[in-house]
Amino acid sequence: MSADTRPLQALGWNEQWQTLFTAAAKPINGLVPARVTAQFTNQYRVWTDEGELAAEVSGKFQFQAAARGDYPAVGDWILAQPLPGERRAIIHGVLPRRTAMIRRAAGSIPEEQVIGANIDTLFIVNALNGDFNVRKIERYLIAAWESGSSPVVLLTKADLCEDAPSRIAEVESAAPGVPVHAVSALEDQGRSSLLPYLQPGQTIAVTGSSGAGKSTLLNWLAGEERQHVQGIREDDARGRHTTTHRELFALPGGFILMDTPGMRELQLWESESGRQEAFADIEALADACRFRDCKHGSELGCAVKEALRSGELDAHRYESYKKTGRELAHQARKERSVTNRAKKSGDKRLASREKQVRRSMDMD
Repeated sequence: MSADTRPLQALGWNEQWQTLFTAAAKPINGLVPARVTAQFTNQYRVWTDEGELAAEVSGKFQFQAAARGDYPAVGDWILAQPLPGERRAIIHGVLPRRTAMIRRAAGSIPEEQVIGANIDTLFIVNALNGDFNVRKIERYLIAAWESGSSPVVLLTKADLCEDAPSRIAEVESAAPGVPVHAVSALEDQGRSSLLPYLQPGQTIAVTGSSGAGKSTLLNWLAGEERQHVQGIREDDARGRHTTTHRELFALPGGFILMDTPGMRELQLWESESGRQEAFADIEALADACRFRDCKHGSELGCAVKEALRSGELDAHRYESYKKTGRELAHQARKERSVTNRAKKSGDKRLASREKQVRRSMDMD
């Protein structure tokens, strides 16, 4: 984002956010509202009415943060304290998020990672080349519905596909009720179909695999190069991670676009309600089964099995539904196990401290 004097309203600030800020403001001199526009390892770039500042969280914030997801994320509105005479600020708090796209962070310990916050519309980008994958789109839809934002599927590089309408129909059948658009930045194709989403004050996040054309989409909508774009490996249509961090861009027309790094695979996080929304057609079939506890196996009156036999339900889609269900169940069990171990460890430490206190009292 350029270092000009753009007001906060250009980044989506409104009366609702002002009300939340007023209620959350603490007795600290010089607190101002700001929005996180970029996130790095332990540093942030934030925007205030006075311009762009580098920022980090306060020591008290670090002490009180219970989990990784409590820390600021790109798109968050925050309580910032600009440091006099410096282009730096201290972050003292985060305003309640309206929406948040979350995934499971990398590593063996179950932990959430906030991809972006306060997103109105989520553009799920998938290229119409060798990387086209309906099952991958379904996973992003689960995360999108769970986030609270409105999903839209963009099939990019339409100029490379000889039969885009059939691909659109394929995605529409796997994404009931979700808008699907085929676009081509190279051919300037499909821009008009995106105009309803590109409204002043709206925050749009772009997510998808590397090489799907996310940064190209940003540059196309901006009318100029805002992000450097690299090519893809033609043998497998995979990208080279052009975008290395999440960042907000205020674009002509008054809307805000969030570019995100490509993900090889989206690891879901506590997304059961999002899964139910993404597979609403299968959930509706399951509700029509004769028995409430139907396992969709050999039971009589199973509406799901009948839909599979008739071709109404695609077998690959049903397998994806079952796979994500098993994944979320496994994650929930693992998270409970980690929580229980942490509780036991904490109880042992507490018992040890109590024992030490009693021993010192006895000595007195």
